[in-house]
Amino acid sequence: MIRPATDNLLARLGELLAYDASSPLIFSSGLFLFLFAGFMLVYGALRRATTARIVYVILFSLYFYYKSSGIYFLLLIFAATSDFLIARALHRTQRQGLRRLWVAASVAVNLGMLGYFKYTNFLVDIGNQLFGAGFLQFQNIFLPVGISFFVFQSMSYTIDIYRRQLEPLTNWCDYLFYLSFFPQLVAGPIVRARDFIPQIRRNPVTVTREMFGTGVFLILTGLFKKAVLSDYISLNFVDRIFDEPLLYSGFECLMGIYGYALQIYCDFSGYSDMAIGIALLLGFRFPKNFDAPYKSATITEFWRRWHISLSSWLRDYLYISLGGNRKGRVRTYVNLLLTMLLGGLWHGAAVRFILWGALHGTALALHKMWLSVVPGAKPDGAHMHWWSRIGGMLLTFNLVCFGWLMFRAESMQTVGLMLHQIFEHFNAPMIPQVLAGYTSVFLLIGLGYLLHLLPERVDATAQRIVTHAPAALQIVMAATMVWLVMQVKSSDIQPFIYFQF
Repeated sequence: MIRPATDNLLARLGELLAYDASSPLIFSSGLFLFLFAGFMLVYGALRRATTARIVYVILFSLYFYYKSSGIYFLLLIFAATSDFLIARALHRTQRQGLRRLWVAASVAVNLGMLGYFKYTNFLVDIGNQLFGAGFLQFQNIFLPVGISFFVFQSMSYTIDIYRRQLEPLTNWCDYLFYLSFFPQLVAGPIVRARDFIPQIRRNPVTVTREMFGTGVFLILTGLFKKAVLSDYISLNFVDRIFDEPLLYSGFECLMGIYGYALQIYCDFSGYSDMAIGIALLLGFRFPKNFDAPYKSATITEFWRRWHISLSSWLRDYLYISLGGNRKGRVRTYVNLLLTMLLGGLWHGAAVRFILWGALHGTALALHKMWLSVVPGAKPDGAHMHWWSRIGGMLLTFNLVCFGWLMFRAESMQTVGLMLHQIFEHFNAPMIPQVLAGYTSVFLLIGLGYLLHLLPERVDATAQRIVTHAPAALQIVMAATMVWLVMQVKSSDIQPFIYFQF
């Protein structure tokens, strides 16, 4: 009797330790919740043992990344080692020419890794299209999860040191801790070194009641967004539309686009909420990454509210480096377009991502031009009359949704088919039938947008209630949310959309 039980235990342990590309370790999975509970028990015991705590978190973070990307966790260690050494050399160097070489080396190493793993297949496909099938045989490179995030995060560290805005770390473990910290490792937010590093060696780690309660609130809301709203809408409606658009009416295709707009927001902001909440439970503060972006009345405002850590990174390290708005209007428009083109390419090696970036870059440039030539034009909805703000929100939302169509479609052919159905076969008489057939989906889509558009004071009140609730009530809230997730979840765990970036 003992031997089978032991064999079963060893088998489960092997499953826990093994890397499975089809089943990454994600926040909404039962496995992560189980591991995190055990992790927190040891973490709490090490709250005053600074070095041991740092090493312990690093080991857990590397295991977390190994479960998502296998042997490529070594790539993370390499990136940390490379930029740690380059930053030390950069700090010791006084000659500006050599300093430029050091920071260029950091950018080259980071972008070299990103380019090799993310864009090789794209370039091979272009080569084969230009010179014939089979011209290049090199294909199917594995894309390590979240490589775009930790590469950008690491580059910001060396660039800040080059700009003399930051002192380099003297301890390699501290830098590896910063780069590998598991809450934000695979899908952001992109945390700046100057914001995070001062928090690493605080002793003891302090988690106030406000931090703990806010962390619980963010984890629960993030779980609701991801596992209830996003996954259900995706599996039961959006994926079907985008897979076979010709089987559906134009109304269904349009609703599929609006559904995807909510899906990607709930998926990504849900992950960010959980990441920020988990970090708070560990005693670390992350910057806000989303601020109700579909309330935006202009495209400029949208990019101040959507994926804030990326948009601010592109502004500070790319747009400003290109000259920003310091070299005249035309150059400003060009810089905006180039920044968003490269932002689109950051998201993926495909023409549709480049076109998505071009759409947003052009829209930002046109809005900048509008502000300069139209007296009284406003940069955001906060300064508009209510009727002007509503009109701006509708225009901005539909522009963003057109971009999401290119972002989600597997090819430009799918984009064309979706638009063809919307403009040629809308089939309005079928709307009641469609609404009846997808009642639960449309109810959740309506609920998602309603919650998104609620005034900020409502969200602040809900957060305050959860934050100051007794621990027993917080446990009941968490159990209720887990129960709700279990009621609507599919048989397979859905990976986060931004894992592919």
